[in-house]
Amino acid sequence: MAHMQISPETSSTWLLQAKDFLVEARRLKPGAARNDLRQVAKILREIAKVEGLSAGENLIGAKGSAISSPAKRL
Repeated sequence: MAHMQISPETSSTWLLQAKDFLVEARRLKPGAARNDLRQVAKILREIAKVEGLSAGENLIGAKGSAISSPAKRL
């Protein structure tokens, strides 16, 4: 079974984009446009978190299968 590998750089890219949106939001006066940018940044952070978790699961799954395979031989 092929696993999709997600690099740490991918989640950090989402975080950098979220930071850019927050910087831009801070430049705006309070209002709808500013709130929209803050919401986009929040969603980007959530995406980064999910990708980070899934990347960790892929690593754990790969290690788990390598560790469990010798036990199956016994």
